[in-house]
Amino acid sequence: MITEQLQFEIEKISQSRLHGLEEDSLQFGKVFTDHMFVADFIDGQWTNMKITPYKDLVLSPATSFIHYGQSIFEGLKAHYGKDGDVFMFRPQANIARMKTSAIRMCMPPFPEDIFLDALKTLLSLDKAWMPKKDGSSMYIRPFMFGTDEFLGVKASDNYRFMIIMSPSGSYYKNPVKVKIETHFTRAASGGTGSAKAAGNYAGSMYPAKLAAEEGYQQLIWTDGKYHRNIEESGTMNLMMVIDDVLVTPKLSNTILEGVTRNSILNIARDWGWKVEERTVSVEEVVEALENGKLHEAFGVGTAATIAQINTIGYEGKDYELPAVADREFSNKISTYLEDYKRGRVEDKFNYLVKID
Repeated sequence: MITEQLQFEIEKISQSRLHGLEEDSLQFGKVFTDHMFVADFIDGQWTNMKITPYKDLVLSPATSFIHYGQSIFEGLKAHYGKDGDVFMFRPQANIARMKTSAIRMCMPPFPEDIFLDALKTLLSLDKAWMPKKDGSSMYIRPFMFGTDEFLGVKASDNYRFMIIMSPSGSYYKNPVKVKIETHFTRAASGGTGSAKAAGNYAGSMYPAKLAAEEGYQQLIWTDGKYHRNIEESGTMNLMMVIDDVLVTPKLSNTILEGVTRNSILNIARDWGWKVEERTVSVEEVVEALENGKLHEAFGVGTAATIAQINTIGYEGKDYELPAVADREFSNKISTYLEDYKRGRVEDKFNYLVKID
């Protein structure tokens, strides 16, 4: 760990809370490591930057983000590699996306160089918490929220930026059954859909609950105006293989630009796959399902990487997809990404950041 260049203090925990990590029973986002990073934006500048032992927060009941939702976050992962090395996967992309989210939510971006140093230092300090098995990872959650103690409706003047980490197992262990949503909306044009804002997720929970009561694990979101075009799948970007073409909805201000999405598209093109980023209509997807032309469908995102979809419901009818074992592209990319993130294959795209 390089300390001479750090622009923040480090307060180490007196005794680690780690008492044997049971990797076989790890859930996603349930256990947290010894340390966290904290910084405050006060009087127009970032200050009080430090790594401290993980602990609870003390907040005023009038803290502005609780009332008006000025809260954003990111999610990225680190993995154990060969010879005990630890690698982060594309942290610069997450840092850049958090800056975009901050600007959209009227918040001050956190300095990118300090952000990256904080990530590296936290991973170095809490390396003992890293799970080693394939399918597991160190999930890293940077987040920021408004901290003014004021009930007037305006952008906060003060903010807190934090990073916490969680050794985690798989997000989805089995293929999921999803429903094409044609009433509720995840994001409207001109809204905050392309930002990783907390409120986007809050608004999706009720329609997901209704779908769960019908037996579906997740939703396929459609456009907010006419519900004619496919956008995302649950909290993930959506990809499909239709007639041997990898198809995904093109980005817009209602779709979050996924780091995993971008990585998969780059790799697919490098492999020689035909890739189409375009408008994908509900009608096209249903027709492809009915005609047996939709060979694979899967969500892509940091938490799950690849979440296979085995059933798509639409207007009361369920369409079954081919068996997961028979899916050429998604199985291959899932294995390749696991190997890539652990440094077992060439870092062809410069995606890995090694932790010293």
